[in-house]
Amino acid sequence: MAGAAARGAPARRRTGLAAAPVTWTLIAVTVAAYVAQWATRDTVPGVTEVLWYAGLYTSPFGLEPWRMATYALVHDLSGPTHLILNMLALWVIGRVLEPALGWWRFAALYVLSAVGGAVFALWVSDPLQPVVGASGAVYGMFAALFLVTRVRGGQVRSIAVLIGLNLVISFLLPGISWQVHVGGLITGAVVALVYSLAGGLRPGRASAPSAGAQAAGLVLVAALLAVLTVLGADRIGLDAVLR
Repeated sequence: MAGAAARGAPARRRTGLAAAPVTWTLIAVTVAAYVAQWATRDTVPGVTEVLWYAGLYTSPFGLEPWRMATYALVHDLSGPTHLILNMLALWVIGRVLEPALGWWRFAALYVLSAVGGAVFALWVSDPLQPVVGASGAVYGMFAALFLVTRVRGGQVRSIAVLIGLNLVISFLLPGISWQVHVGGLITGAVVALVYSLAGGLRPGRASAPSAGAQAAGLVLVAALLAVLTVLGADRIGLDAVLR
């Protein structure tokens, strides 16, 4: 009888760390990386230089493609503002988006958005200009939050305004890689569209998500990013590296 009563009881809603484990893990790892950056700022190379990304690192002249994801772990050392703003956005959006998507879908969104930001930078930025920060992944979360909210019938005007204002700031202020922001935004929108087409955004049993279809869609997105990376790297000539 006790077992029957337990099965009939309403499920308790998870809160805090249990509700968004990937979000909290990303925050912890990124903050730890920032501490390591400061600890090695006077060494050559330090953690910052080991993890940042530039187009050079996906060219035949310096092939280290993992940097297309690791750059999202390191931030500007001129002050903590860069880190704080990104981690605040991750904390606010992640606690909403991760429970809505599920941990592995959220993790895939975050990583692919970061990589998408690097791919866009590869095509339109100076291949010798390094970029750092989780902004590409954060913009991917913005795009996914917009689509999730819209599909579920919520008001998206405030999200659209937030995205628009942040993009304007990205273009106007010096020292900000708008290329990473745009690339992350586009990639996040594509990933969220994959989830939507596979039935993973609308609540209700009739539109239960197909994990297999979503995983296949993510593989296709990753493959497309890989192709764009190869094509973009092929455009980097020796003259661009030696100038």
